[in-house]
Amino acid sequence: MNYAKEKAEIDFAYKVRRAMTESAENIPEPTLEKLAKARELALARQKPEGGAAILALSGALAGGAGRSITQRPWLRKLAFSLPLIVLAVGLYGIYEHEQQQQINDLAEIDAAVLVDELPPDAYVDNGFNAYLNKDNKPSEQKVEE
Repeated sequence: MNYAKEKAEIDFAYKVRRAMTESAENIPEPTLEKLAKARELALARQKPEGGAAILALSGALAGGAGRSITQRPWLRKLAFSLPLIVLAVGLYGIYEHEQQQQINDLAEIDAAVLVDELPPDAYVDNGFNAYLNKDNKPSEQKVEE
């Protein structure tokens, strides 16, 4: 249950209790006995605190019968921190993969430069870059002629 629903149920129970207490003086004795029995029955059927889901979870994970998760604070810490640890390891793995991809790309570029017939200084020369750009557009020059 969420907090708002639990609070609404508790508020309703207090209102019923207050109304029963205030009007108890005006109620006949047989009706008071029936209400007392109904109250005892309701208290006997009241759900245990913590809910069955938490008991089932702690029993399934820790193998303890009837122990709640509040008696095992390390289990609560583990349940909170485990997703954070998995997220951190996943992000680190993605980072390492991207770093390796960048290293491989740079290695391919270095290998292409070293295998090429041109000296590495030619790639730094601005005049050579202009020559390459001019050389890449021969189809446009042929169309104009």
